[in-house]
Amino acid sequence: MDIILLERVAKLGQMGDVVSVKDGFARNYLLPQGKALRANAANMARFEADKAQMEARNLETKTEADALAEKLDGQQFIVIRSASDAGSLYGSVTPRDIAEAATEQGFSVDKRQVVLTAPVKALGLHDATVQLHPEVSATVTMNVARSAEEAELQAAGKSIQELAAEEEAAAEFEIQELFDDIGSAQLDDFDDDDAAPAPAAEETASEDDA
Repeated sequence: MDIILLERVAKLGQMGDVVSVKDGFARNYLLPQGKALRANAANMARFEADKAQMEARNLETKTEADALAEKLDGQQFIVIRSASDAGSLYGSVTPRDIAEAATEQGFSVDKRQVVLTAPVKALGLHDATVQLHPEVSATVTMNVARSAEEAELQAAGKSIQELAAEEEAAAEFEIQELFDDIGSAQLDDFDDDDAAPAPAAEETASEDDA
């Protein structure tokens, strides 16, 4: 299907370009979203009549998007999720989760603006793109953790593997301390047993003197 783009669309073209796309892509996305019109004489005339107004509106929204992108770009948002010891999530983090986390921090982000290059299915730091305008985007980081404390450690640069290794080392240290305490207690008991006959020996010595 031939269409007229009403705004810049990545990998397709700029506002006013006439391009050919698959019918399903046009019917299910571009036309309903108001990003394009069917390419025919009537719509071309309509576009030319409204072009100046559309360009002015596009400039205004782009300016607003630039201002938001400056504040949003580089932000890190925490998402708390349950996960296995190996760090695999019981589920995944979705664009809705990311949009809600950003909104909770005072940023106006819609889930349809969030672009993930791959599903987020593990603990750790994951980047996501927020498409604020056809020509403006910002990159945010999702800090996916099992607790706020774990998120803080991840933000400091520690991976889930390093955290797991530290927990394992701490557990081993506690076990070793327990064994050391038990060993010390047994040694004290042994020393007490060795010292027990001493009074009897002293008593025998006293009888011989008598």
